Amino acid sequence: MLIARSAALFVLAALLEIGGAWLVWQGVRGGGQAQGRGWLWIGAGVIALGAYGFVATFQPAGDFGRVLAAYGGVFVAGSIVWGMVADGYRPDRWDVTGALICLAGMAVIMYAPRGS
Repeated sequence: MLIARSAALFVLAALLEIGGAWLVWQGVRGGGQAQGRGWLWIGAGVIALGAYGFVATFQPAGDFGRVLAAYGGVFVAGSIVWGMVADGYRPDRWDVTGALICLAGMAVIMYAPRGS
């Protein structure tokens, strides 16, 4: 159950961080537009990024460095998926391979059995 909770928190963190960064990107640069979409998008992105900062604190593991290092793998894979869904990005086999390696690293960092 702890692994499921931890994984769900990682997914929520990725949605907030990647989504927040994407909203800021859209607000400043726009979706292929000459101008960005404006301050409303930027503000929504900043709020999402702030919420992301709290989600990691709910991880069952209490080690900040471990949680953030492991989250990096989820961020990499999540960014590729976000790009596919939101922007029509088509990852190649190396993108997918790299993302899978990052997720494997996340699993080792977070969920490997550790002795006392």
